[in-house]
Amino acid sequence: MLDLIPGGNVSLPGGVLAIRVPGPFDLSVLITGDDGKVSGDGDFVFYNQPSAPGAHLRDDTVTVDAGRLRAGASRITVVVSAADPAVPLGRLPAPMLSVTGSAGRGVARFTPPRPTSQESVLLLAEIYRRGGGWKLRALGQGYADGLAGLARDFGIEVAEDSPAEGGFTALVNAERSRSGGPPVTSDARLAAAARAHCTGMAAEGRLGAGGSGFSGVSGVSLYQRVTAQGYAYLTVAEHLVSGPRTEADFLAYCLTDTRMARTVRDPALSEVGVAHAPAPDGDIFWTAVWARPLTPHGLASMASDVVALTNAERTAARLRPLAGDPRLTTAAQAHSDEMVGQGFYSHTSPDGRQPWDRAAAAGCTHRGIGENIACGQRSAAEVVRGWMDSPGHRANILKPDFTHIGIGFRGGGEAGTYWTQLFGMSG
Repeated sequence: MLDLIPGGNVSLPGGVLAIRVPGPFDLSVLITGDDGKVSGDGDFVFYNQPSAPGAHLRDDTVTVDAGRLRAGASRITVVVSAADPAVPLGRLPAPMLSVTGSAGRGVARFTPPRPTSQESVLLLAEIYRRGGGWKLRALGQGYADGLAGLARDFGIEVAEDSPAEGGFTALVNAERSRSGGPPVTSDARLAAAARAHCTGMAAEGRLGAGGSGFSGVSGVSLYQRVTAQGYAYLTVAEHLVSGPRTEADFLAYCLTDTRMARTVRDPALSEVGVAHAPAPDGDIFWTAVWARPLTPHGLASMASDVVALTNAERTAARLRPLAGDPRLTTAAQAHSDEMVGQGFYSHTSPDGRQPWDRAAAAGCTHRGIGENIACGQRSAAEVVRGWMDSPGHRANILKPDFTHIGIGFRGGGEAGTYWTQLFGMSG
């Protein structure tokens, strides 16, 4: 088997080739002509669309039969990205590509330099027609704009705000102005997350925010796509729609629904990203992501709201209000961060630690500890109301012996928001 360096090439044997990239990566290929552009969305083979004429993806291997490629195909670009979108590609080991012929004989192997922290996609190699045969060239070229951006650059129609259609943000701000609300601004990171998500929905032909059971084998939620773009949010909302043909039609549809219209006009949401993508059957899938960015002041204010609402419930029950405790806050925030970062939802950490263990690690000396957690709620009022509607959580909020409280919040993960309410009992 020949070991290649970047720019190196080798002639390929006839028949079916197996291209494998093991490890924590998603493998995909783009089939193009001499102009470097795809002929349509079907030329992008990835986890949500694993087959095209002459190419089939299964797990960590794509098989290529050049004789069965669609007419005009002359190049196949092999691409990898991180299987977990929350993990930067630069934190993973360098991927190793191997090519095997139809007889099981190794043809070539290529390990590129390790990606940088800015690169989210790596163009590993290209298979290209040369005369009457085919050759493989090692690339190792990093790409910072994600799979959706890469697909767009290869000619796949994954669109966002279009000046020709007036721009979604301008249309939204006209509506917000009519209702007396502040304007929103367009954010490129939210738009990139929206592009990736609507592409996945279009490929599957169904709407959904993601997570377990959605987006094929990836199980990636929209919220994970947002945080993978480097956007930390305090508040998030989304519109997922299929059918409209323009930004104006999409917004008009959203305004016919009471809940979606409330989001369009919500003064707490200050930034937006929008995209649409065509499905194989001609339908159009839309994703709009609305958010308010996370700031230290915003986080402290929201935590203060949770404490105030919790104490209002205690006051109504003739109980003493709880005092804020920075050590409980540190432990609560660490747990919310950990639930998002490690992808779990439980009082027990993956290493077996319990609420009292985390409190002690933060320096708490309370003789008793209690914890409420929640996920998916979009505001302080919503999360406190949810806890009060649950007997076990309500019992913690209204426990007479508790004297102190700390609040943690983190956006991301499968559910979008993760809350921790940690109670302490003075000794």
